[in-house]
Amino acid sequence: MNVDLLIDNLTNPALLFFVLGVLAVRLKSDLEIPANSSKFISLYLLFSIGFKGGQELAHSQFTLEIIWAVIFGIAVASVIPLYTFFILKRRLRVADAGAIAAAYGSVSAVTFVTAVSFLEIQQITFDGHMVAVMALMEAPAIVIGVMLIRFYGDQSETKLKVHSIISHSFTNGSVFMIVGSLIIGLLASEQQAQGIKPFTTDIFKGFLAIFLLDMGIVSGRRLDDFFRSGKFTTAFAILIPLINGCVVAWLSGMVTDATGNRFIFAVLAASASYIAVPAAMKIAAPSANPGLFLPMALVVTFPLNITIGLPLYYSIVSNL
Repeated sequence: MNVDLLIDNLTNPALLFFVLGVLAVRLKSDLEIPANSSKFISLYLLFSIGFKGGQELAHSQFTLEIIWAVIFGIAVASVIPLYTFFILKRRLRVADAGAIAAAYGSVSAVTFVTAVSFLEIQQITFDGHMVAVMALMEAPAIVIGVMLIRFYGDQSETKLKVHSIISHSFTNGSVFMIVGSLIIGLLASEQQAQGIKPFTTDIFKGFLAIFLLDMGIVSGRRLDDFFRSGKFTTAFAILIPLINGCVVAWLSGMVTDATGNRFIFAVLAASASYIAVPAAMKIAAPSANPGLFLPMALVVTFPLNITIGLPLYYSIVSNL
C-alpha cells in the first residue's frame, strides 16, 4: 500500500473530525450534534450522492457492464452473510450470528459517502449506476441473515416473512432517499442540475466533515459496550472486512475495468450496515443482541475502513 496515500487519508479533515468526535466523548466534553441536525445532514449526503449518480447515469448508455455490475453486487451481498454466518455460529448464538452476518453482508451508506469523497480527492470518477448497485446490495444480506436464523434457530425467532423484510429494506429511509434521488437526477436535465449544483456539490465536503464528527461522538459512546464483547468479535470486525474488500477488489476486474467502480465494489464489500440491519433485526429477530453487531460495525469496521481500508483497496484496484 502506498504510504503517502495512507498518510494523506489519515490527515483528511473529514477523518480528523471523526477522531475529534471520539475524543469529545472520551474526554467527557458536552459537544453534541442535535439529533434533527444529524438526520438532516445524513439525508443531504444521500440526496447529493444519489442525485449526482442519476446525472452520471443519464449521460451513460445502458450496457451489458451495468447488468453484470448489478449481478456481481447482489452476488457479493449474498455470499458474505452465508460464509460469515458459519464462522460466527461456532462461537455465538444463532440469532447473533445471523444478525452480524447480515450486517457485514449488507452495506454502509456512510462508508460509501466517504469513499466517494476519497475518489474525488484522487480525481477518479465512478459510474452513476454504482449508486443503484449500492442500494440493491442492502436487502439480500438482510433476507439471508433472517432465513439462516429461521433455519438454524428457533422457528418462532423471526417474526417477519421474507417479502416483509425485502419491503422493509427498500423502504428504509437511507435506501429510499438515495434511490429516489438517483431517479430524480436521472430525469433532471443538465441545465436543471446546474441550478442546484452549489447545494449538491460545493458544500458536500463540509457537511461530510460535520457528519463524521457526529459519527465519532456516536462511536465514542459505544466503545465501552464493545470492549466487553471479547476478542473473537474484535478480530472478526477487523479481519473479515479487510478480507472481503481485498478479495472483491481483485474479483471486480471480471465485471469492470474502471478503477472507480472497482474501488466502490471493494468498499461496499468491506463495509457493514449499522442503520438498516439494526432496524430490520429489531423487528425480525428481537433476541439478537445489538450490543454486539452495532459496536462491531460502527466502532471497529467503520473507522478501519475510512483509515486503512480506503487507501488499501485503492492501491489494489490501481495496480491490478
